[in-house]
Amino acid sequence: MAAITTIITGATSGIGKETALALAKKGHALYLLVRDVVKGDELVRQLKQQTVNKEIFSVKCDLSDLHSVYTAAEKLKSRLFAINVLINNAGGMYPMRKLSHDGFEMTFAVNHLGHFALTMHLMPLLQKGQARIINISSEAHKMGKPDFDDLNSEKSYSSMRVYGAAKLFNIYFTKSLAEKYRDKGITAFALHPGVVNTAFGAGAGGMTGFFLTIARPFMITPEQGAQTTIYLATESGLHTKSGTYFKKKKLAKVSSAADDAAARERLWQVSEEILMAHPAGL
Repeated sequence: MAAITTIITGATSGIGKETALALAKKGHALYLLVRDVVKGDELVRQLKQQTVNKEIFSVKCDLSDLHSVYTAAEKLKSRLFAINVLINNAGGMYPMRKLSHDGFEMTFAVNHLGHFALTMHLMPLLQKGQARIINISSEAHKMGKPDFDDLNSEKSYSSMRVYGAAKLFNIYFTKSLAEKYRDKGITAFALHPGVVNTAFGAGAGGMTGFFLTIARPFMITPEQGAQTTIYLATESGLHTKSGTYFKKKKLAKVSSAADDAAARERLWQVSEEILMAHPAGL
């Protein structure tokens, strides 16, 4: 039987790395989309040493650069016939406002826009593979209040506020994928991995940094944090739950804002418009 082909972003550390290791052990053919090629190649070497799996590869992809996303997608399309699992795992929180290569606020660019572009560019292969698309969200989405008139946070900036909005966008994207591609064999899931002890949020100042420092001794390990992602990537019989949000491998409630169908559709339209206006296109 052919190996399951799985794409993972943000696999060089934290829960992404633990997810990659677990799926490598299960025999998935893994394509690790990495910003740092040196780290990516080292991870490939480590995973091959730790498992009998030789079908592990790294592909350069900087989610804050839409041209890099497009180039990575084209490389995958030239090598693969179908994709069975796409794990949009990479994310980031930035203590100070900064802009992506394309001029978008970095939290929005990395957590949502880059993954939206990647998923859309790979959609032909995802449909061929009847794929599961797994988006790493967070309970922080419950703090999210999208402002479509200020997606670049030019009026004001708070790292937790924009992060909460980005995690809410992950749930919007999940629900939209499940709805729009239901008849194409696509299923989509969002999840909260838990409060994981990783380098995430390193350098955060103010109250965010203070709370991260206090909470760190009580955080779960990256291996524990990866369990819901691994479950959603491998468990059978989940197709009826497409479009839902999981925590600790169980269905979980989302905020009332996450059920706003009009906001969900607006995010999709805005994201499409951004990509169509970019030289890489859709």
